[in-house]
Amino acid sequence: MPDDADSSADSSADSSAGKRPARRLGGRAARKAIRSAPLAADKRAIRPGLEGGRYQPLTGHDIEKIHHAALDVLEQIGLADAIPSCRDLVLAAGGSLSPQGRLLFPRALVEDTIASAARNFPLYARDPRHDMEPWGDKVYFGTAGAAVHMIDARTGAYRESTSADLYDLARMADALDNIHFFQRMVVCRDLPDPLEMDFNTCYAAVSGTSKHVGASWVHPDHLAVSMEMLHAIAGGEKQWRDRPFVSMSCCFVVPPLKFAEDACSTMELGVREGMPILLLAAGQAGATSPAALAGAVVQEVAEVLAGLVYVNLIKPSHPCIFGTWPFVSDLRTGAMSGGSGEQALLMSACAQMARFYDLTGGVCAGMSDAKMPDAQAGYEKGYNHALVGNSGANLVYESAGMHASLLGACLESMVIDNDSIGGALRTVAGIRVDDESISVEAMRDVCTTGPGHYLGHAQTLDLMQSEYAYPVIGCRASPKEWVEQGSPTIIDRAEKKVAEILTTHFPRHISDELDADLRDRFPVRLDRARMMPT
Repeated sequence: MPDDADSSADSSADSSAGKRPARRLGGRAARKAIRSAPLAADKRAIRPGLEGGRYQPLTGHDIEKIHHAALDVLEQIGLADAIPSCRDLVLAAGGSLSPQGRLLFPRALVEDTIASAARNFPLYARDPRHDMEPWGDKVYFGTAGAAVHMIDARTGAYRESTSADLYDLARMADALDNIHFFQRMVVCRDLPDPLEMDFNTCYAAVSGTSKHVGASWVHPDHLAVSMEMLHAIAGGEKQWRDRPFVSMSCCFVVPPLKFAEDACSTMELGVREGMPILLLAAGQAGATSPAALAGAVVQEVAEVLAGLVYVNLIKPSHPCIFGTWPFVSDLRTGAMSGGSGEQALLMSACAQMARFYDLTGGVCAGMSDAKMPDAQAGYEKGYNHALVGNSGANLVYESAGMHASLLGACLESMVIDNDSIGGALRTVAGIRVDDESISVEAMRDVCTTGPGHYLGHAQTLDLMQSEYAYPVIGCRASPKEWVEQGSPTIIDRAEKKVAEILTTHFPRHISDELDADLRDRFPVRLDRARMMPT
């Protein structure tokens, strides 16, 4: 909580209460002392894994209707272009081929898979403090995307993204409390070779953060090389399989209702390597999925259920994230609209479907159509963070730093979005109502024998961090104080925070010796000097 907020509160209390200065100064000093010795993470007002589920755009009847429609789609329409290994697995389990050669999934097979699928599996991090338990109604926010540009928050200029940018974005996520996991946000445009791009994307991410990492590969050969690196970082293959700290984001389908050949082959290797799989189906309503919002949900649920069957036939009860990501089109132009109200509705509905199946659900929310951090970005990100978080989505991807419907990423926006997510998480936490919090005794103390205000009351001091969340860079100063500070904008504050993190925060969970060994063995292209303080 900034000191400017303290001074505003204290001056207001002084004018209204008219009490002794010593009493007022003591309250302020006590509050500052509390901030200097913060609560343990599990006692704070906001933290990873808060339980949502209060916002439910779908009724129980709606959910059942979508579920049965998805089963009809799989049984009667099926998916095209299954690779031979996928086709053989499904046919051996009771599936069939349509006259058009589409792979059909019988209802019983799908329902049996749902019943036996993996549940309540953690997503591990290199640092166990950041391990996640994404099941039930627990909510975690993280990043994702494949932007091809970085954005200058001051000028709005766009430039091509690089592997160094990806590393910096990972470091930002590592340092920001309300971003709980990191998945690639930008494409390494400085690495034209696909294998080197995939490998170095994984390397930059796992080097930049000790939180859980999501990564993707376009070919199984690329994943195989990365697995050698991940085994080395973990301390061996067994240690990796015990605590896989990277999950695979796999677009195994090409909507509408077609398998993607290389992605499926890569996913099969990932399953065999013990890597959790984000089964990602990302149709765009009105383009590659139905324009009707309910129909878009049905198609993505059907596609992800097909992937769930596929993975479980490879390895029963393998950890899978139910990644229904229906995107929105602006039907006037056909352009993607990632910051729309419809996007918030779709992702909240998909979170409900994952909870209906009792599966770990991953959705996306928080990308903006705005081209830079401005008022449009603020309102689009705000309602998407709040609604999707309150829907009980387990994993919210693409929630920080993304603009232009995922075409651009911005470091300053990550800091701003960290505040936005924090506010949304506070709404997820809800209001605690118990004998203590209804505060009758506190009222009695203040109104009958006390000073007539609550600023110095023991309850106020006790609840300062457990009941309230505070922005990192948001301004709560009075207009007078703001002018005295130089009238900084939110961009000014964000730039200052970005500079602070990037000049001081260089994670060292991979030792210098191990990094040198990786550079000897693999095509690491990120300059080592770029990963150290200047």
